[in-house]
Amino acid sequence: MDSFKALVVEKTEEHFSTQVKELRIEDLPPGEVTIRVRYSGINYKDALACTPNGRVVRKYPIVPGIDLAGTVAASSDPRFREGDEVLVTSYELGTGHYGGFSDYARVPADWVVPLPKGLSHREAMILGTAGFTAALSIQRMEENGLSKEKGPILVRGATGGVGSNSVSMLAALGYEVEASTGKSADHAYLLELGAERVVPREELAPSVRKPLDKEYWAGCVDPVGGESLAYVLSRMKYGGSVALSGVTGGGEFAATVFPFILRGVNLLGIDSVYCPSEIRRSLWERMAGELKPQLLERMMYKEVTLDGVVQATQEVLDGKVKGRVLVSL
Repeated sequence: MDSFKALVVEKTEEHFSTQVKELRIEDLPPGEVTIRVRYSGINYKDALACTPNGRVVRKYPIVPGIDLAGTVAASSDPRFREGDEVLVTSYELGTGHYGGFSDYARVPADWVVPLPKGLSHREAMILGTAGFTAALSIQRMEENGLSKEKGPILVRGATGGVGSNSVSMLAALGYEVEASTGKSADHAYLLELGAERVVPREELAPSVRKPLDKEYWAGCVDPVGGESLAYVLSRMKYGGSVALSGVTGGGEFAATVFPFILRGVNLLGIDSVYCPSEIRRSLWERMAGELKPQLLERMMYKEVTLDGVVQATQEVLDGKVKGRVLVSL
């Protein structure tokens, strides 16, 4: 092809711009696998990448998009051949390496995951990094003793990408799910995804907080963080786990050591960016099977083309998005 379209973010000391441009294959960064992108998705990190002070981009210019799914157009690595259906999520994609908001992407072969049977390109990107983070959170809690018999599981930030996927995945596995949100208008949506109870956000921020409160939750998927995390830890059952993956509520919280040393509570750090390849591949297979949300399309907020990405990223930053925004290439 002579040229193709991509959303390019440029920044200098005097200038910042985000616009759809024409690129050529030689403009792409080095990599063994060139992919014809079919779908991408907008994550919170992508929204930050499209702002001048987002602090997630390592170097400019950049093509954002930390997720992509498509078809191999060319490969110098024997593990992949032209025509293979693949996906790529995280690593440096969209922050330090041209990402998924582009008709074509070229990436290191070690980043590429074969598209599992049971998932289309579209479905893989409705899941995306958010779905992968949700699945990794669940798997890590299960590895640390979580089971359906131990009690309810709290999902914080439940209308977001990680939250929506977590509610649906946990419900499909038979867990009792409680979904927390500050959006009163979205209670019905969370109940439809499988939550048995919706917890208003203010319930997690009582005016008086004890170092150890009454045991209640057996686990928690937390893409929020912030001060309310201390209260959640104080309400965890003995041996329970909190899978922490985000900072939308803030990067700091004040707590005591008592939940950890008196109840054996686990605070599990969830990193979906540099998760090892072998875990990544096996978990995507599980996401195409028992962890595939039954109401996957219901978690779609809307679908946009490259021309609609900038407006959609602002909606993400403004907290207006419920579920996932899909980018169709």
